[in-house]
Amino acid sequence: MPEMLDAREQRQATQLAFLKKEPKQALLLATMNIPGPVKNSPELVQLFHQVSSVIETSLQDVKSSANLFRNEKTGLEYYLLVPIAPLELKKRMIEIEEQHPLGRLFDLDVLYIENGELIGLSRQTNGLPRRRCFVCEGDAKECGRARKHTIAEMQAKIIEITQQAKV
Repeated sequence: MPEMLDAREQRQATQLAFLKKEPKQALLLATMNIPGPVKNSPELVQLFHQVSSVIETSLQDVKSSANLFRNEKTGLEYYLLVPIAPLELKKRMIEIEEQHPLGRLFDLDVLYIENGELIGLSRQTNGLPRRRCFVCEGDAKECGRARKHTIAEMQAKIIEITQQAKV
């Protein structure tokens, strides 16, 4: 748990560093939703790179200002700073989350600076409902808070999603 808290602080510091350098741009932070103690493996790295490639393709009309890939014990992280409106970037990332076979396993967060504050865009900002749980299709945040599903159930569903994506 302390490693996860340290990783969260490190991510926030990285986000601020990117956006302070280019405050008029939007920042994408891509991470994976992987329950349980193991947040990184060669298989997860391969899946992460597949989706990172899809992200870059969706933004091929925009020249990124900076990018960073981190392969941490606490999980994989991909930062991409782009000169695009945050709402447009979020719209493109929601499309990947919704359309790509692996999209449900990813958090594609869009951040920007406003009045010196770090702001994150939600799906609701684009008029969409909150994310669905990939196990039961309920509200993902509610399932997480209530610990509705076991780690084993979630991991089994992740395996099913990744196997279907290979078809």
